Amino acid sequence: MAKVNIDGEDLEVPDGITVLQACELAGKEIPRFCYHERLSVAGNCRMCLVEVAPGPPKPAASCALPVGNGMNIKTNTPMVKKAREGVMEFLLINHPLDCPICDQGGECDLQDQSMAYGAGKSRFLENKRAVSDKFMGPLVKTNMTRCIQCTRCVRFATEVAGVEELGATGRGENVEITTYVEKSLTSELSANIIDLCPVGALTSRPYAFNARPWELTRTESVDVMDALGSNIRIDSRGREVLRVLPLTNDEINEEWISDKTRYACDGLKRQRLDRPFVRRQGKLKEADWKGAFDLISEKVASVDPQKIVGIAGDLVDCESVTSLKDLLLALGSNQFDCRQDGAFLDSGNRGNYIFNTTISRIEEADACLLIGSNPRIEAPILNTRLRKAWIERGLKVGAIGAPGDLTYPADYLGAESKVLEDISLGIHPFCKVLESAEKPMLILGQGALSRPDGDVIASMACKIVQRTGMVHGDWNGFNVLHAAAGRVGGLDLGFVPDNPKTSVLDIIADAEIIYLLGADEIDMARTANAFVIYQGHHGDAGAHAADVILPGAAYTEKSATYVNTEGRVQRSSRAVFPPGDAREDWTIIRALSEVLGHPLPYDSVDGLRARMIELNPIFARLDTVVPEVWRSWGLEGSLANGDIPSSIRNFYMSDTISRASEVMAECTRDICGVDGKTGTDD
Repeated sequence: MAKVNIDGEDLEVPDGITVLQACELAGKEIPRFCYHERLSVAGNCRMCLVEVAPGPPKPAASCALPVGNGMNIKTNTPMVKKAREGVMEFLLINHPLDCPICDQGGECDLQDQSMAYGAGKSRFLENKRAVSDKFMGPLVKTNMTRCIQCTRCVRFATEVAGVEELGATGRGENVEITTYVEKSLTSELSANIIDLCPVGALTSRPYAFNARPWELTRTESVDVMDALGSNIRIDSRGREVLRVLPLTNDEINEEWISDKTRYACDGLKRQRLDRPFVRRQGKLKEADWKGAFDLISEKVASVDPQKIVGIAGDLVDCESVTSLKDLLLALGSNQFDCRQDGAFLDSGNRGNYIFNTTISRIEEADACLLIGSNPRIEAPILNTRLRKAWIERGLKVGAIGAPGDLTYPADYLGAESKVLEDISLGIHPFCKVLESAEKPMLILGQGALSRPDGDVIASMACKIVQRTGMVHGDWNGFNVLHAAAGRVGGLDLGFVPDNPKTSVLDIIADAEIIYLLGADEIDMARTANAFVIYQGHHGDAGAHAADVILPGAAYTEKSATYVNTEGRVQRSSRAVFPPGDAREDWTIIRALSEVLGHPLPYDSVDGLRARMIELNPIFARLDTVVPEVWRSWGLEGSLANGDIPSSIRNFYMSDTISRASEVMAECTRDICGVDGKTGTDD
């Protein structure tokens, strides 16, 4: 610990931190533009000047100066104030001062700090510099005349996103931030540079000129675009969600979110189901709730209960899964599943289907084996942790599956399943990397587990864990990476067949009634001979195959519980109300149970959540990760031929909301270079 004096106050601070960080520990506010605690130090803006003794008789940049024992630091002297005012005047020389028309207005660091250190008028009478705007794709809007060259965006793209597409050209006054050759940013995290930009040089293109921040209602919630459960803020006006921004959570997403999380929200306005429908004479017709419920009741009364099947989709919350499970059990059916892709998962032991290492502890790993997983598109935020481990610890990565740019070096061991067998037998060269590592880990993707031989792949993965000592002490290196927000919650609630080898296709083969709870990813041709009830919020594949449609609420329209891939129970909050006659899903199922003559034993969300805790006590522990015991699982057998794929092909369109999004369609066209139609276009 170093002893320092800050504005007359003595205190001890950790060795190795900067003067700026020491001042913040002392409760002093230091203005800055280029400095960011999650990026490398650049020292460009000079706004963070302080007076330090012993040292030269001039202000020093506190962001780049390591703290030393015996330092006397002054943050509020006349010299410091005058220096900061000079820096501010310099920064504003070429700035267009167009705050009234800037989307950053109200959220601009430059605007805020100019109130404290700016002059009443400029002494600069010459013409201001003008810089042409740069094209950075469908998500980021540029006005580069406002840029102060803090390079936050450049450092984020290089250090965190791992996509070296941004940089500076020119010297002196002619410095410009650009993509060199104008093109769309290809990172799945590209829009985070908008949050990082301290001025209005980089703003949101889809959100441009839609609203001012003081017009918006802010709601803290949880993301469902992947299985990470990133903490988000939903900004709405009236009944419309206008934007999604990240909230800081160091255990999960730090302060980043993926572009899909941020921009798929426009899909909430398109192709919505806002009233019940029933199929008459081959066509879906508008109906009321009573008509829809009566038709369902008539069909249920005429079939064997074991012929009634329930399928939960990827975005479904735990409250809805619980109520559907209880309804099916009350009717006499135990035919239900939450694994639309047919993934083989051991639901009997929680440590066998969650990400045991936890997201934050990925940074401690020194070796990693990816099996049928591409974390860059399945979980971009988790991928940043792997990249950070590579930067800080030299993480060595081996990947079994299709090759691709993970944003960090990786040994592509091949896509054939034979490679996995060789590693499990200890005869592959990469075994030495895993065996010599102190904290090795394995990430098993849904692409591998969804193969017909997923049980054999799971067994071989467990052999690798045992052979290389991935589970020892408080370190558990066995991880299953889910791609669906509702998957772990469904497994925790036991919404799976008793036999884990039984797949969705098996249980719907002879079904006479199929209840699709937000399930759109199965082969709907297999449902042609059954009476299909679809409950969801978008007119996607499930709605097209339905005989009855019950309009539900999207994740922004309800308070609900989700469990992320590491087993963390989190709760979202309602930001807006559902459109039209749509209702929260569990309330629909509760009302239906009355009509079917099997009323569920709860009529409030508190009663429902008490039932969830009864099914699994883990739901009583919010926002915590409970260490679970891992044990070997899977089945012995021979691997089938063929490559081990990733579970997601198009990052921008992976669920009903993103497939309805025009912004995601544009990203698909401009970045992926494929058809840019939305998933609901004819």
